[in-house]
Amino acid sequence: MTKGSPWRLICGFAMPVLLSQIFQQLYNTADTLIVGRFLGDEALAAVSSSGPLIFLLISFFEGLTLGASVTISRFFGAGEYDKVEKAIHTSIVVSVLCGVFLTVFGVLLTPHILRWMGTDAEVLPDAIDYFRYYFFGVIAVVLYNACKSIMNALGDSRRPLYYLLLSSAVNIVLDIVFIGGFHWGVWSAAFATTISQAISMVLCLVHLSARHTAFRLEWRKLRLDREMLHQIVRCGLPSGVQNSVIGFANVIVQTNINAFGKIAMAAFGTYAKLEGFAFLPITSFTMALTTYTSQNLGACEYDRAKTGARFGIVCSMIIAELIGFAMYAFMPQLAGLFSQTPEVIALAVRQVRVEALFYCLLAYSHAVASVCRGSGKAFVPMAVMLAIWCVFRIAYITIIMRLTREIAFIYLAYPITWTMSSIVFFIYYHKSNWVHGFDQKHLA
Repeated sequence: MTKGSPWRLICGFAMPVLLSQIFQQLYNTADTLIVGRFLGDEALAAVSSSGPLIFLLISFFEGLTLGASVTISRFFGAGEYDKVEKAIHTSIVVSVLCGVFLTVFGVLLTPHILRWMGTDAEVLPDAIDYFRYYFFGVIAVVLYNACKSIMNALGDSRRPLYYLLLSSAVNIVLDIVFIGGFHWGVWSAAFATTISQAISMVLCLVHLSARHTAFRLEWRKLRLDREMLHQIVRCGLPSGVQNSVIGFANVIVQTNINAFGKIAMAAFGTYAKLEGFAFLPITSFTMALTTYTSQNLGACEYDRAKTGARFGIVCSMIIAELIGFAMYAFMPQLAGLFSQTPEVIALAVRQVRVEALFYCLLAYSHAVASVCRGSGKAFVPMAVMLAIWCVFRIAYITIIMRLTREIAFIYLAYPITWTMSSIVFFIYYHKSNWVHGFDQKHLA
């Protein structure tokens, strides 16, 4: 990504990533949609409430894979291919260890976490079953994301898309068969997701191990290289912490939503699934920006990095806002796909009317954060997210819920914090020397 038109390269990279993200989102959305249709609102609430908790538990380790992606991109852009190979093998080992830890942690502690979150007693048994089956296969999620990050770092965003297309189709078919055909419970939706994610993981590993691959994954070379581990942790730890604190804040939000009962839980989860699709153009451009920035800064192409950053930021904001308008206009119909209960639909519509028109600010924050990570300045977005999206958001909700029991004030927490973070990122982006992030840190 160090040669050619920046906007063509970013769009060419981002579009397969976008499609890949869409189908990734279909995993949980298919679960939610089919469960809501066949098993009712209680089962829908159980699956819908899974999002914040799953994100909290796996987001830290996904941040580490982002650190691996930045490290690989930088060395690839600089032409240091021996370090690229070491970083790839170290990344896979780290992912396996993280996957094993998450499996044990998720399976054993899920019931306790759900009770701490105040999950409705009618929903709790189904929620526990769903989580446990999901975490039995979570190592496949972690390894797939690691492999995808490696391929993306090397400029290949198409192959992960192809693998995900197949596994997404498998997931939808299995959901229909298990729930609609066999009439199995909520747990079968998680089981279907586990099987389909394992397929995408295996396909990625087979490709990376193929002889024709430029940087071949060789099982005998799998080890924790100390230098590469240091680089990955230095780049990935701030992103992991950032993801975790955001995830923790969202769990607190979910806990407060749970206090309003299963209808509110189902509505909040329905909106979250739809919002997840709305955010996909944002995440695709941010992933492209991170890879583009790190490769070009690694190659000392500072002006190209600036040009690409401006383009990616503007595009992500425009697309996000257009999607926000669409969500605002068509939310009743979209929410009706998940539930036929008028109260659920009404609450989902109420939330979108509060948040959707502020998507451009969310996009700006994420885009600038991705540029910071790509330049080796991962601590900056971590600090901003910790202060605003976690500490302030939790404090706001805690105080406002003591003053009123109006659910709309919980929804309002998101546009408020998006606005605040955008102001901080705007100042940093225009006032700091982020293009020389690697030079200043003397990364080797």
